Amino acid sequence: MTAAVTLPADLIDRLKAALGPKGWSEDPHEVAPHVEDWRGRYKGQTPILLKPGTTDEVAAAVRLCAEAGVAITPQGGNTSLCGAATPQGEVLITLKRMTAVREVDADNDSMTVEAGCVLENLQRTAEEANRLFPLSLGSQGSAMIGGLISTNAGGVHVLRYGMTRELVLGLEAVLPDGTIWSGLTGLRKDNMGYDLKQLLIGAEGTLGIITAATLKLFPRPGRTEVAFIGLNSAADAVKFLGLAKQVSGGAVTAFELMPRMALDMVLEHVSGTRDPLETAHDWYVVCEMSFGRPDGARETMEAALERGFEAGLVQDAALAENESQIEDFWRLRETIAEAERAHGKAVKHDISIPVSKMPAFIAEAAETVEAEFDNALVIAFGHVGDGNVHFNVAPRDAGGPDVLARADAVSKRVYDLVDGYGGSISAEHGIGILKREELAARKPVDVAVMRAIKRALDPQGIMNPRVLLG
Repeated sequence: MTAAVTLPADLIDRLKAALGPKGWSEDPHEVAPHVEDWRGRYKGQTPILLKPGTTDEVAAAVRLCAEAGVAITPQGGNTSLCGAATPQGEVLITLKRMTAVREVDADNDSMTVEAGCVLENLQRTAEEANRLFPLSLGSQGSAMIGGLISTNAGGVHVLRYGMTRELVLGLEAVLPDGTIWSGLTGLRKDNMGYDLKQLLIGAEGTLGIITAATLKLFPRPGRTEVAFIGLNSAADAVKFLGLAKQVSGGAVTAFELMPRMALDMVLEHVSGTRDPLETAHDWYVVCEMSFGRPDGARETMEAALERGFEAGLVQDAALAENESQIEDFWRLRETIAEAERAHGKAVKHDISIPVSKMPAFIAEAAETVEAEFDNALVIAFGHVGDGNVHFNVAPRDAGGPDVLARADAVSKRVYDLVDGYGGSISAEHGIGILKREELAARKPVDVAVMRAIKRALDPQGIMNPRVLLG
């Protein structure tokens, strides 16, 4: 934890006056949840928690901090997994009061919302307009759209709809000097020079504070089919993915891979779960297909599975018969992290590998790490459809050597292997503080270019100064 910054004597009073009585807090009980990340890995402090209710108030607060040369940490739902939103003495600005849905334009398949809107609420808002907002991830009950855009979040539907970056039509943001940039638009075609919104998407709050966004909506599926599938290998999963996409005409919306050990952990530690298949298999996939019409949906999934059986790729499968079973199948995948915590704290890696190379990477990396680090147990699972592997290294035996104590060495070894496969050390969680040094060491030219952009937009370096670039 760093020491608290020394603020100009009158800055706190000026910030309070600019935001009004609802726009700030120094109450330790209210501030406490905002200065610790949800994993409990990062703990910090702030001289004041600012809670602006409008874009103008965000701009006023940023302007005052910029004039005083005081650093700012922006925060959404505080669901960062890499320490990107935990202040270490900076002024903390939360967007949690900015929850307005400014417009839903069903004919344009778009909605304009403020940064503090919780993802789950936006999904419901889209549903009320008979539309779909497809971003879906485990923290959707608390994650806010501003933070999700700032980290370019992924989730389970990237295969069909892309990353958050591809779901954003326009943005409104406050730049590091307090200027409001209004780039909100529902246009699909807007070719007037640099696409400025793309600088802010994935920048983790280092170039400004996103205050609102215009998001893409899609037609709601007429029917969704979900299968829980047993396979012999990760390679068979990748081959079946290609087959399923071909048979369905591109209707596969999610394709999630997990090993038997992960399923065993879930069955042991998560109450109310059961194995949908009668016999054990080395690997499993949750395959979801979405169709515009219900007619033929079940038959298409069955045809894909039949082709998979004939090709020797699918060993067994269960098709969800109702919404309850769909939820049961997805729960087996979505509670892996919960089961891992019960098993023992793991060194976590959120990496991306070309889909075709995923099986070879998983095999080589697991063998290497388990051979080189005593008591290491690799649990590799994730979004095989888009190449995103959550490659976690847990303790094999609770009484053995501590894996977490060797986290830096473990991660370096994993990232060396990722580089060898042409992958990325960050697929969907961002860089934050956790991977800042690794990024600088592995991508020096990229980091130099990003620092040049940072200096141009934030010459004082006050916007989330410790994150991403350091």
